[in-house]
Amino acid sequence: MRIIPSRLVIGLVLGVATGLIYGWIISPVEYINTAPDSLRADYRTDYVLMVAQAYAVEDDLELAQKRLAALGPEPPSEAAVQAIQYAAEQGFSQADIEALRQLALGLRSLPPPAEIGGP
Repeated sequence: MRIIPSRLVIGLVLGVATGLIYGWIISPVEYINTAPDSLRADYRTDYVLMVAQAYAVEDDLELAQKRLAALGPEPPSEAAVQAIQYAAEQGFSQADIEALRQLALGLRSLPPPAEIGGP
């Protein structure tokens, strides 16, 4: 069995250390203007809650639907239901859960979007 040369081990350790220092300290990744569909569940719920609070003030369901469309291909009402579930699990205030519930009810009252047919 061959013993690994100490130069190789020292080189690997220095390479990993240099890479970590460069990646974490010198030039860390900065996320700028990311799309809402890449948000974690907690931030996603906060986004839906902000849309719900804006809907409560503006009473514009179509605008709320457009804002929630940025969360991905799922129906906006499904995003609202998921937000309600997460908010209930995490102990959000009753006022916040009620705002989310009102948004979900409003979104479910809309007719489903028309599908684009083929030729």
